Amino acid sequence: RRAEAAFENPRIQSRPSSLTLAQPLVEVHPDWERAAELGLDAEAIGFTVAALTDGSYIDEFFLADDKVDIYLYSDAGQSGSLDALPHLPVYTPVGTVVPLGSLATITETVDTAQVRRVNGRRTVTLNIIPPRSVPLETGVAIVREEVVDALTAAGEVPAGVSLAISGAADQLDATRASLLSNYLVALLIVYLLLVAIFSHWGYPLLIMTSIPLGIAGGMVGLWMLNVVGGWLPLFGLAEIVQPFDMISMLGFLILMGTVVNNPILIVDRAVANVSAAGMEVVAAVQEAVEARLRPIAMSTITTLSGLAPLVLLPGAGTELYRGVGVIVMFGILGSAAVTLTLLPALTVMVLQWQQHRLARSAGVE
Repeated sequence: RRAEAAFENPRIQSRPSSLTLAQPLVEVHPDWERAAELGLDAEAIGFTVAALTDGSYIDEFFLADDKVDIYLYSDAGQSGSLDALPHLPVYTPVGTVVPLGSLATITETVDTAQVRRVNGRRTVTLNIIPPRSVPLETGVAIVREEVVDALTAAGEVPAGVSLAISGAADQLDATRASLLSNYLVALLIVYLLLVAIFSHWGYPLLIMTSIPLGIAGGMVGLWMLNVVGGWLPLFGLAEIVQPFDMISMLGFLILMGTVVNNPILIVDRAVANVSAAGMEVVAAVQEAVEARLRPIAMSTITTLSGLAPLVLLPGAGTELYRGVGVIVMFGILGSAAVTLTLLPALTVMVLQWQQHRLARSAGVE
């Protein structure tokens, strides 16, 4: 009941079919002689019983890239009464309709032959499939808060029974852990490459200050997309809701390798102006910004133009990658703004501090 109340029209399945550990079992034993007289075999009887009760699987077809299973049900609906089971009508190949009880013996037992266990413990699995409009992360959070935590807080979980979220939730946690390690590896690779380019251990740290600010820009962009998307119904357009899902998180991984491009141009030119041309620090940084402003603007505009259709234009599959596009777009836009405003000031501070340190080490005040 809690799972049904947590979502709008969820699909809920359980394995075994009942959540009680002692599972009732209905066995249908056909009278083969009687069935042969009527032209029925085991497959036909089983198919008919399934169609008249829980539904019989027919085939599958694809509708807009979605696989749809086809089941056959009785027009009278599913039969949930054991007493009505012997009276279910069975259509035979010879053209007659006979009750199921005349073809088979129906007995009710308790299923103790098969017991599902996970890590040695008897287990009952409840599959909760939320609507497609609910992201996986949101669905897991709702189940954890409104089902698992609510049952525990209300004292409705019997002693000796534990609740755990598994399935897609486990895969989600594993993917998050994998992405976290990938972030760290990406940061290390970017830093080592910058060290190799500049032959210096400090300048790469100055350049990499654009990474957290670019990530902040990506998060702001995702928030702005949802805010603006929520206003679209006021203009007769479809609402845009972009969750912060696993695919969107890949955008931050992409940002780590792209937001450092523009700062490299500024820092490299400023260092060259100071060390090779002997310019004063402030003048060197100012000249670097002026010289690199045009290529930075060109690369930023072309990147934003390439990502704009992915973010703005509707189409099949765009809802999957729109989050990546908006995160990378606003991350690069924020990085460009930081490169032209905050980074020059930081570069001046670092280069002046470096000159003072060299002067002190040389004994010059």
